[in-house]
Amino acid sequence: MEGTWLSLLPFLIIIPLAIWLKEILPGLVIGLIVGAICLKKSVLAAVEHAVLAMLETISDIEHIKVVVFLYLFGSLIGMMQITGGIKGFVEWIAEKLHSKRRLLLFIWLTVPFTFFMPMFRIMLLGPVMKSVLGKFRIDRRRMAYIIDVSTEPIIVLLPAATAFVGFMTSVVAGALKQNKIDASAYQLFLQSLPYNFFAIIALGVGLFTTFMNVKIGKKEGKKEKDKTNELHGLGLRKEMALVAGEPLHLFFPLFLVLVLTFFFFWYDGKRKGARTFVDAFSLADAMLVMLIALFVTIMISAAFYLVRKQPLHELIYHFFAGGNQLMAPIGMLLLVWAVSLVADELGFSAYVSSRFGTWLPKEIVPAAVFVIGSFVSYFIGSSWGTWGIFMPLGITLAKATEAPLAMTIGAVFASGTFGAFASPLGDTTITTASIMEMDLMGYAKYKLRISLLCGVLSVLAYLLVPFLIG
Repeated sequence: MEGTWLSLLPFLIIIPLAIWLKEILPGLVIGLIVGAICLKKSVLAAVEHAVLAMLETISDIEHIKVVVFLYLFGSLIGMMQITGGIKGFVEWIAEKLHSKRRLLLFIWLTVPFTFFMPMFRIMLLGPVMKSVLGKFRIDRRRMAYIIDVSTEPIIVLLPAATAFVGFMTSVVAGALKQNKIDASAYQLFLQSLPYNFFAIIALGVGLFTTFMNVKIGKKEGKKEKDKTNELHGLGLRKEMALVAGEPLHLFFPLFLVLVLTFFFFWYDGKRKGARTFVDAFSLADAMLVMLIALFVTIMISAAFYLVRKQPLHELIYHFFAGGNQLMAPIGMLLLVWAVSLVADELGFSAYVSSRFGTWLPKEIVPAAVFVIGSFVSYFIGSSWGTWGIFMPLGITLAKATEAPLAMTIGAVFASGTFGAFASPLGDTTITTASIMEMDLMGYAKYKLRISLLCGVLSVLAYLLVPFLIG
């Protein structure tokens, strides 16, 4: 249909509600219902249409791949947790930390073994780092910042084997389909990685402040030391305390999933006519390849754990417990797909193109998307929610104004990264403050200073780079 201002209404409802309620899911539900009412003019018909929209999105084979991938990824993490893989590695390496420099280097060197999800990395590194703070006389907030800056800003830049890849690729695919753009979502995701300027700058600043011993803010005062937050993640921490560490239980599935991912990329691409390994990456069905690699990894790893005398009932329980931990983002993604479908039926793409495509300079589109997205993501504290909300808008604006598509996608991802890293509502901030026993708001304020610096530098990059690349 021809676009009207009503096509913006779902997003105009979702964003303020997310900021007000500090949660994205209620806004998505209400936005979906309101959009359906605009289509059907009746509450009962709108509810029916909203449910049908969700069923239509979940029945799409590409969406099913994403949902299964996310669930199985959580399941693999659950199995590795209960078998003590990463705990064993951390315990082994912690015994070799005899200097402050080695300690700081250890945080960064563990990235290749703990890169699956930010929360996964924080929950396993945090307790070890807290236990050695007194020995090396490191400010708790500085240590927490170093852990945080080595999680989300790195993980969003990795092209495979993380829980983020499936989600990020899927929101790109949905926005491309909404705008009738015939392009590979995974290839655009890869092309967007160098344009996630906030993640790159935050990572660079984190490395610089770590190894150049640059102090951030004032030294932690006694009042702040007396404040603690012990409300987040305690169940997992207590459970992990009872698990015996075994590094091999991490290395085996990690090696397997990486090798199998590359193998199936090559196999699928070659089957479709690729002559080189690089061509294979371009031609392969990325989501299906990663899903198959993950599925095979789980089967072989489960057999390996059983041979290693892991109880079958524990593996099964934590297989489902790990997958269930990702049901919240899966549910969020389902609603994002449904809202995008309803908005498209209202003519969202046509309206944005006709209203903004004629006067908004293409050079400022990535910067504008980053600034607005960062503002919203700070108040909702969710990178996944921000990506789901802003990717349709970002790609639609890029198409309408002929702005650099990959850079605009990178700007959307950067805005979500800013909120997840800087917001006091972000899971990483809450969890790190809890584990390191710090005041949440005090730690968030401490991190905000450097986050704003990285944000300003990112805006400048988004304003300058479009002119440099022509």
